[in-house]
Amino acid sequence: VQLQASGGGLVQAGGSLRLSCVVSGSILSVFWNMDIDWHRQAPGKQRELVAAINSGRRTMYADSVKDRFIISKDNTRKTVYLQMNNLEPEDTAVYYCNARTSSGESFWGQGTQVTVSS
Repeated sequence: VQLQASGGGLVQAGGSLRLSCVVSGSILSVFWNMDIDWHRQAPGKQRELVAAINSGRRTMYADSVKDRFIISKDNTRKTVYLQMNNLEPEDTAVYYCNARTSSGESFWGQGTQVTVSS
């Protein structure tokens, strides 16, 4: 299983970006049952969980991004999205996706850089 994250870039404060995490190497039924998260790591800080979506499409968000970010899952494309609105300089970080199967395996993508200028 491989995860490919993309969609990062440079944006001004108040702008939007949509990150994508494409999961390859898994059969569709495995993807359906995956729990997938977005994490981020800013320079000098620990990696933190930003948003999560489970196999039942239940979502959760860190308080810092609630009401600004939306995580969604497209089973047909085996892709998870993170729509980020009203971005703040504090959102600057490398964003990673993580997928976990029902058997407990965990996979990470390579990360995509998001930079928000003030």
